[in-house]
Amino acid sequence: MRRADRLFEIIQVLRRASGPLTADRIAAELETSKRTIYRDIDALVAQRVPIRGEAGVGYVLERGFDLPPLMLTTDEVEAVALGAQWVVAHADAGLARAALGVLAKIAAIVPEDLRPVIDDPAVGTPPSRHRDDDHVDVARLRIWCREGRKLAIGYVDETGAASERVIRPFMVGYVATVRVVMAWCELRQHFRVFRPDRLGTVAFLDERYPERSVTLRRRWLATRGEKRAVPPSSGQ
Repeated sequence: MRRADRLFEIIQVLRRASGPLTADRIAAELETSKRTIYRDIDALVAQRVPIRGEAGVGYVLERGFDLPPLMLTTDEVEAVALGAQWVVAHADAGLARAALGVLAKIAAIVPEDLRPVIDDPAVGTPPSRHRDDDHVDVARLRIWCREGRKLAIGYVDETGAASERVIRPFMVGYVATVRVVMAWCELRQHFRVFRPDRLGTVAFLDERYPERSVTLRRRWLATRGEKRAVPPSSGQ
């Protein structure tokens, strides 16, 4: 790896980290020596990159530091192009438009030699053959997840059993061609996963739920390692 590329990758590794990283961990990820990492970090600090820390304790990159978008690598641009194709094929219309907008912005700032990665990508995803016939405004549902607002729903599970309940949605998921809504169900007092195409009625309530939506997301993610009690699309 060229030194310039390695310096860039050190910044990326530190940016992704949730806490201090030792030179050993950085060296292992970049497949180089700890001594090289020490020299590179000294060079970055000399160039006024806001890295704090010390040998044996770990290093962190201060918030707010960013690199010009022209520093994107070919793989990174290709990853964005592939992700955008999937969003266009499978997500709701609002997100599909946003994905195309992201591609247009990236195409406008990358160097000429990276333009073909967007205009004529070597990676792709097949167009969706089946789009869900949702009975709910998914774009509005995403807003309710972000703002932590409740929904009153009428739901029919895979057995045909109907129920009325109030839920606290915090995430819209896209699994293959099926959309799902992760939520805390006030009726069952537990996390449940609902399919929008099985919602008989939906009322978007103005009432906010007490937790922040990010709190519910983190709690749900923490439970994913535990024993699953409910199939992904049941909502029971």
